[in-house]
Amino acid sequence: MFYNYVIESVDGKNLYIGHTSDIRKRLKEHNQGLNSSTKRYGRWYLIYYEACIDRSDALRREKYLKTTQGGRLLKRRLKEYFYKKKNLVD
Repeated sequence: MFYNYVIESVDGKNLYIGHTSDIRKRLKEHNQGLNSSTKRYGRWYLIYYEACIDRSDALRREKYLKTTQGGRLLKRRLKEYFYKKKNLVD
């Protein structure tokens, strides 16, 4: 299985979208600063993932999620998460 995932920085200001075959290992790598795109933001939390059988499907889906339309889909999909988080801060 391959997974598309969305992680959020601990400060809540940054999201990162990726794909992997081992989601726990990949999250650990992000938190250890082994990814140049995420290391400057500190700790990350997994907020969303989905599974694909083929790597090519996961890669195609990742590319879509990184588009404007894909970002809108994620925001709709995670609407309750963002709403509850916003209300905790206010």
